Amino acid sequence: MKKFFTIIGGMGTMATESYLHQLNLRTPAHNDQDYLNYILVNHATVPDRTTYIMDHSQPNPLPDLLEDIKQQSALGPAFFALPCNTAHYFYDDLQATTDIPILHMPREAVKEIKRRFPEAKRIGITGTQGTITDHVIENEVVNAGLEPVLPTADIEAETMELIYDNIKENNHVDRALYHRILKRMMTEQKADLVILGCTELSLAQEREPETELPLIDAQSVLVDRSLELALKQRKS
Repeated sequence: MKKFFTIIGGMGTMATESYLHQLNLRTPAHNDQDYLNYILVNHATVPDRTTYIMDHSQPNPLPDLLEDIKQQSALGPAFFALPCNTAHYFYDDLQATTDIPILHMPREAVKEIKRRFPEAKRIGITGTQGTITDHVIENEVVNAGLEPVLPTADIEAETMELIYDNIKENNHVDRALYHRILKRMMTEQKADLVILGCTELSLAQEREPETELPLIDAQSVLVDRSLELALKQRKS
């Protein structure tokens, strides 16, 4: 296969399925051959990223991710997509092992703020406890000259319940819980907009969309960047 890219997914599998679904829906296709060439590595057994970030005595996801990058690099994809925000904790190590560019989902999401919401200053961040703890999105917000707004402990507990108990464990989106988290970030934390900084939250947005509040869906932005690069590559 020529002119393809590789998706390092499975973290979690249903969130990766959401990424693929949106990617295929947005592809301007009118026949089978119009769709994109890509390889999906659905590495579901990669150890939990948040568990490791919170306790380094737990299994480390990095060796598995490095193996995926090295194996796929040998095939020559044009770029990599990594639809897991928390996994970007390892981004520098992963990029250092290959000359093939890896799209940086949190960075692209923050760039999208400037394009879509240029007046926004206070940027609410939602995600796993690992993402909040490792500052992977927060650092990108600061580097862009914006003010990060983090969830309270209570809001973060609700977010982890939605991500792990609802979606990862039961493949269920609690609509009321999801919408309450976003509204609390806006009203209690006074955010100008909220970044959906976990691909399970992106899945929640796909199934039970919040249409009234200003949001930046990091995975949705990754879909758009993947599509742009893949279509550009096809024309080359």
